[in-house]
Amino acid sequence: MTRRLWQDPLFWLALAAGPLCWLVIYLLFRAQPQWGWPLTAPLQFLLPALIYPVLEEIVFRGLLQERVREHISQRTFGPLSVANLLTSVVFTGLHFLYHLPLWAALVFFPSLVFGFFKDRTRGLGAPIILHIFYNAGFLWLFSGPV
Repeated sequence: MTRRLWQDPLFWLALAAGPLCWLVIYLLFRAQPQWGWPLTAPLQFLLPALIYPVLEEIVFRGLLQERVREHISQRTFGPLSVANLLTSVVFTGLHFLYHLPLWAALVFFPSLVFGFFKDRTRGLGAPIILHIFYNAGFLWLFSGPV
């Protein structure tokens, strides 16, 4: 992670998008935040909030997106690379295996954000930070212990 990341207004905008999405979820679905549960069930929180995002970013952005960019296409559509789009389709598709269809489909948008920052920074620091932040906030506010 370089100093440039913390100076990037798009990175700060992407961070701010998390709480904005949580507010929309709260208003649309009348979700009941579970404020204290991460402290009472830390492993149920740490795996999806910390471990899974790191592993998923290594696999999807670090390996898959990079290989697609190197071997299939370096083309872009505006700010989005073909590698990001294809990786996000695969990433989202796999979420259908263990999420409700609506939630799985909505994973596509943050995936594009993670991939955008992988392309923008050529590293995994920004995607990992964003993924952890998005997952942790969502889980803390809306999931509660399973």
